[in-house]
Formats: sequence, structure tokens, C-alpha cells
Amino acid sequence: MPNLEHPAYPAATLLRLESLVPCRESQVSMLLSIFGERQQFTFPSIFIYGHKSSGKTYVMQTLLNTLQLPHVFVNCVEYFTSRLLLEEILIQLQNCSSETKHASRMLCDTFNDFVRLFKQAVASQDLQDQTLYIVLDRAEQLREMEANILPAFLRLQELYTCKKLAERKNETSASQTDRNVTVVLLSEIVWELFRPSTGCFEPFTLYFPDYSIGHLQKILSHNHPPEYSADFYAAYINILLGVFYMVCRDLKELQHLAALNFSKYCEPVVRGEANERDTRKLWKNIEPHLKKAMQTVYLREISSSQWERLQCADGEPGQLKGLSAHAHVELPYYSKFLLIAAYLASYNPVRTDKRFFLKHHGKIKKTSFMKKHEKTSNHLLGPKPFPLDRLLAILYSIVDNRVAPTANIFSQRPLLAFSRGTILDQEESLLHVIVLMHFSDITSLVTLQLLALVGHNDQLDGPRYKCTVSLDFIRAIARTVNFDIIKYLYDFL
Repeated sequence: MPNLEHPAYPAATLLRLESLVPCRESQVSMLLSIFGERQQFTFPSIFIYGHKSSGKTYVMQTLLNTLQLPHVFVNCVEYFTSRLLLEEILIQLQNCSSETKHASRMLCDTFNDFVRLFKQAVASQDLQDQTLYIVLDRAEQLREMEANILPAFLRLQELYTCKKLAERKNETSASQTDRNVTVVLLSEIVWELFRPSTGCFEPFTLYFPDYSIGHLQKILSHNHPPEYSADFYAAYINILLGVFYMVCRDLKELQHLAALNFSKYCEPVVRGEANERDTRKLWKNIEPHLKKAMQTVYLREISSSQWERLQCADGEPGQLKGLSAHAHVELPYYSKFLLIAAYLASYNPVRTDKRFFLKHHGKIKKTSFMKKHEKTSNHLLGPKPFPLDRLLAILYSIVDNRVAPTANIFSQRPLLAFSRGTILDQEESLLHVIVLMHFSDITSLVTLQLLALVGHNDQLDGPRYKCTVSLDFIRAIARTVNFDIIKYLYDFL
């Protein structure tokens, strides 16, 4: 018995829709109830939110295309200004007509112009009084545009209807009925982060939860290669999820990994060394390759074709050029020291900073120091968060003798008068200039996922970070700047 039922649409169409959106039947059923029949008025605006790769965009595109509902689909990242966004909506609306294949770009500077041109474009289309859907993907970008854009989109149905009624006051005939329009916002953040301080029309909100491991198993096993049985491919997906599910739950990334490694999983079967039920042999063959793939989850350091060539070479992970080749990561010179300082702050206890980074700390006997503090491996416990001031203090220490006094640096010296009312000496001012000139590098390292921001930027005690790179990664980075990081790590005393 099908899960999707609606009197306005044929059962065969709903059955095909259900097969295209596995594990999202409840959300599609809710959307069908909201949409109603083609000619019915629906909610003026719908807000759909959920984490990345939770099926929001795919479900909306599949639903609108399968049911052949008139719609416009725009990605707000591609059209990042209000003018580009409004003009793209008008162009796609013109292209809905089979007669207009190449629509000309219309100038639309204000939302009032957009409503006027939108009314004209809708009137020229043969929509048979159906509801028109405007879907704005990555809608969080609307918050970066003019303040009136988001509230206007939420009330577009009202603005359009009021304009139509105003134009018909002097008409003797009202045979043409108003067409309905619904704006659908797709976002990865919750509505509370959208709501303007002045208030606005509240949309209907719908949440797309993350896929569970059972859902991922079902989706990934859905399109198995025809030359192999469904059970064989499902067993492979089960192995893949057993390895990657704890570190990666992104459906697109898992689909990429599944397609990339399946040929290696099939090798014993192709060579005749095993059959499809010899799971032990199949696992022993695929295990080292999954470990290699674990090093590049999300990073995409090499292309799929390069990965296939490396698999054919059958080398050790450390011998693979291009795969996790951390020495080839291009970072600015002082950004490398910033990352090294972040790693030291994450894996060294605070009490050891005096020993490692203070020039005149006096003698500290290693034996008594180790007895006083029972040593446990910080690398096994994982990175610890650290405040920004500790990061900068360590950076000052390790980069102290590497500052080149240039004319550009000395020209910045007048900017370095701090609130304590003193002018820094030459050596300290050079270090602060480095921080000022490269402070944006912290944000860049967070964007590259080499650092992780812990908490929020508006905390009273300042932001806290932790370093997310591995020991091999940071050793490779340290070698490029001739810095022996092992001498500064507490675990290697």
C-alpha cells in the first residue's frame, strides 16, 4: 500500500514520487497536504530547514517536477544580490512558457518593480489559475541583502493580490481569477535566526531531520550496479557505513565514497578468488583502501581518477603522493606558525606553557616535573579548547626570532598604542603587527576546518578554538618552516 495519497494527483504519479524520495515520505506527505490541489490557495510562505544533505533541495525539486507544478527554483548563493535574484526569478518565469525559449533580462531595481513585472509575467503564462511556487535555496543568504527583501518575499502573495485588486477597481468584468503564489525558503539554519527585529509574517515551518544509519543504508543500496545482486551491494554499503558513519553522515560524501571504492571491493570476485558471500575475504581486501579513504573525507585532495590510479598502484598510505600530502598544503608563512601555535595550545596542558615558551623560567627538573603531574597522553584524549590570548602568546614565543624588520612593518608602528597608554618596544611591536596583519588568517583556518570555533564569538571571555589537524599534518607543516614541533609537545618529553 503506498504511503503517499492525495485525491488531486494520480496514484501512479504518487507511487513514482514515493520511489524517488525514499525515507522522506512523511515530509512529502506533509507538503502535499499543504499544497492542496493545483488551483487552491496555499500558505503564502513555507520555511523548510535541516542540516546539510538532509534532502531538502532534492525533495522539493523532485516533488515539483514529478507533479508538474509551475515553479521557479533559484539558488541564493549564485544570485547573491537582490537585483540578480529578482531578475533571475523573472527570467525563469518567462521561460516557463513553451513559446518563450530565450527570455531577455529585465531590469529590476526595487521590489516594487519586481511585483509589477511579476504580475505581467504571470499574466502572460498559461498557468490555468494554478499556484506558482518560488523556491529560494540557501535562503540564509537573504539576511545579507536589503532589510526589506525577506519580509517582502514572505508577503509576496499578499502584495501580488492587493496589486491585482487595485487594478480591477474600475473594471466592469472580473472574470479572471487571481493566481496564487507561494514562496518556499530552504535553509540550513532555524527560523529564529531569520526573524527580523521589527517582526514579519511568520511562515509555515517544516523540519527535515538527519538521515539515520538505516535510512542511509536504504538510500545508498537503492541504485546498485545491475551486474551484481542487491544483497551483495547492500553488504558493501553496510561495511562502508560501519567505517565512515561515526565521522561522516553527509549523504553526498557517502555516495562519493561508495562509488569510489566499490571496484576495489569487487576485485576478489572479478579475479575468481572469492564469491559474493565470502565477506571475510572481501573485507580483508577492502580494509586498507577504506583506511586510505578515511584520510580524505570531505577534503577532496585528489580527483576520482587520481584515486583510482593510486588504488591500482597498491602502495602504502605514506607512499601515496597527492593523497593526504599535507606538506603540499599552501598556507602563508605566518599562518603556518599560527596553526602550529594552535596545535601546541590544544595538546599541551596550560601548566607546561612556562616550561616551553618562557625564556627565563629557571631550571625545572624533568623527573620531579613528571612525578608531580601524572602523565597521560593528550593525543589520545583529543584536542582541548583554548582562548585566543593563549594562542597569541604562544605565537609570540615561537615566531620571536623569525620576524624580518621591513619598512612596511615599521610604518604600522603608530597603530600599536594600546589602552594601557604605553608604546610597545620595537620587538613587541613587530609581533603585534604580525598579528594585526594576519588576524584574518584565524578565520581562514576555521573556514578550512583546520581550526574549530568552540562556542560563540559573542562570549564575554572571548572566542575559544581547538586545532583539528593530525600529528602527521602538523609535523609536515612544521618541516616547511624548519620548526621542530616535537620538542614543544608535552607528550614527547
